[in-house]
Amino acid sequence: MDLSQFTQAFFVEAIELLAEMEQLLLDLDVEAPDSEQLNAIFRAAHSIKGGAATFGFTALTNTTHVLETLLDRARHGQLRLSGSMIDAFLETKDALQEQLTAYQAGKEPDPEMVAHICGVLHQLALESGAESAAAPAAAPVPAPVAAPVAAAPVAASGGGDGVLRIRFARLSDSECELLAGELTNLGKVLSRTRSNDQFTVMLETTCDPDDIVAVCCFVIDESQIDITREVAEAETPVAAPAPAPVVVAEEPAKAPVAAAPVQAAAAPAAAAAAPGAKESSSIRVDVEKVDQLINLVGELVITQSMLTQAATMLDPVAYERFLSGLGHLERNARDLQESVMSIRMMPMDYVFSRFPRVIRDVSAKLGKQVRLDTYGKETELDKGLIERIVDPLTHLVRNSLDHGIETPEVRLAKGKDATGQLLLSAQHHGGNIVIEVSDDGAGLNRERILAKAMQQGMAVSETMPDEEVWQLIFAPGFSTAEQITDISGRGVGMDVVKRNIQEMGGHVEIHSRGGQGTTTRIVLPLTLAILNGMSVKVGDEAYILPLSYVIESLQPLPEHLHSITADGHVIRVRGEYLPLIELHRVFDVAGAQTHPTQGILVIVQADDSRFALMVDELLGQHQVVVKNLETNYRKVPGISAATILGDGSVAFIIDVGAMPRIQRAQAASTAALAGAARRTDAVAL
Repeated sequence: MDLSQFTQAFFVEAIELLAEMEQLLLDLDVEAPDSEQLNAIFRAAHSIKGGAATFGFTALTNTTHVLETLLDRARHGQLRLSGSMIDAFLETKDALQEQLTAYQAGKEPDPEMVAHICGVLHQLALESGAESAAAPAAAPVPAPVAAPVAAAPVAASGGGDGVLRIRFARLSDSECELLAGELTNLGKVLSRTRSNDQFTVMLETTCDPDDIVAVCCFVIDESQIDITREVAEAETPVAAPAPAPVVVAEEPAKAPVAAAPVQAAAAPAAAAAAPGAKESSSIRVDVEKVDQLINLVGELVITQSMLTQAATMLDPVAYERFLSGLGHLERNARDLQESVMSIRMMPMDYVFSRFPRVIRDVSAKLGKQVRLDTYGKETELDKGLIERIVDPLTHLVRNSLDHGIETPEVRLAKGKDATGQLLLSAQHHGGNIVIEVSDDGAGLNRERILAKAMQQGMAVSETMPDEEVWQLIFAPGFSTAEQITDISGRGVGMDVVKRNIQEMGGHVEIHSRGGQGTTTRIVLPLTLAILNGMSVKVGDEAYILPLSYVIESLQPLPEHLHSITADGHVIRVRGEYLPLIELHRVFDVAGAQTHPTQGILVIVQADDSRFALMVDELLGQHQVVVKNLETNYRKVPGISAATILGDGSVAFIIDVGAMPRIQRAQAASTAALAGAARRTDAVAL
């Protein structure tokens, strides 16, 4: 049977194990390491090695074997940990991640990278084992056992040459063939027998029983496996040639005892399962299947809306039972939609758990002391958004470390604690999620930002409010760093952060106080699949405005309108002059109201600027199912997506942030055409 169907499960599990390993290494106290943490790190490496051996990932198997050997010595107190060792283990984790990525892409890992990381681990082993290198050689050889014994129980960490009797229960024929084929990769199959649903294999192997269990658990459940060690006769242990120059102190072999089956190395297996105990009540489902389910539920909600709208034409007395059932259908459809949408929601801990490593590495490189605090790790966000928010948050964190938090000497001189604080928080606010990156560093330098902006020819003034000054750092190529480093300072990144957040339907705010620190606030919708919107009419066309942008709506009076060009107007709202954008001009809609006093103005805010959108009328507020327009048609300027209304018609969802750019482009095009026409008339005369 083709094992490729199981490789994806291995990749997912291995990535989770590496993330768990990294977190445990970062939390480990090298002076007084916790035995449970060391055991958990060892189990993670051991599980990855077992799975890698199953699928023939040689480089991954070899690297994890060397790492596992060092971790085994550490957990048995034979290896004294140090900060440099933790650095090497973290570097190994990164190398294992690269190897996994290569195997996922169907390629072999870079051999130089594999050789380098194995060399680092071998050197660690040699250095740490130098003091006790003579101890294993001086260890007494255990006396041979006089009488042969039929079988001995498998030790929890047993290994070495031997014959294992592996019994499988409740197997199908295809599973028998698959497991038999895989066991040949782990040793020599001496015999195999099948009786009813029992399948027994005699395997001559050097693998640990734990490795056998790890391999088989990608195909069957652990409870279906039973392993005992068969010993034909007692032999004096003979040292096997080491696969690598790693010094390992082995415990003297103990005399075997009477046969007793071990339930698939129950103790280590149970311990290995402990960190992921929740997995027993969960299943892995491909995200494409979840998206398909969400789309189908969206179609159901649209169909229900159509029925509800059609039912408005019926007599409520004559069709009372029908309308009552329709009401139940609407409630159930909404509940179903909310339940299905919750499947795609993931906790922010998925993002926050990445940053202890980032902060450790960057702060060490900068010579700073930083403490990370997190709040709201359990707050949930749509999977599609949570994957796209990682890069912007990483850039903001690195900026806080490089530009915000001061060195210990500077902080002490200012009367601060030598250790700076970086806070990552997330919380729900209405239909949005608010993510904040805060530090207690030096804060933004208003004067330096304004000077840099003037140097770059930007339109700024000394009287600008702080909020507008802080937004200048999002301009492309803007940086106040005095020198360029490999961490930041090139003026590349903050503009990308803002653009990425806007593409997700969110916005960024900055609050800063000199000498006290900076807070960057990101506001995002909880999901991109459902949108709370206001439906508006322009001519005979219906459009949807995302409610997150809408501030208010009004019908202007003539005295509130002011012309700035032949076709350009502004509207005065409570002393503030706002640009007026006429949607019928933007989308070239015929039959629409052309004078602002005859229409409705919707005041919106995008990119920290306010403006008014002119529409014919407001139709109402709806929760709409978002349909990707580019997937089903093509990209349309000014339109972010589409939806289907209750009457079956298609309504476009307006890209509010793009409206000012489109209006400026149209005005420039109109001016260019007018200039060309005047030049043509002049030539004709």
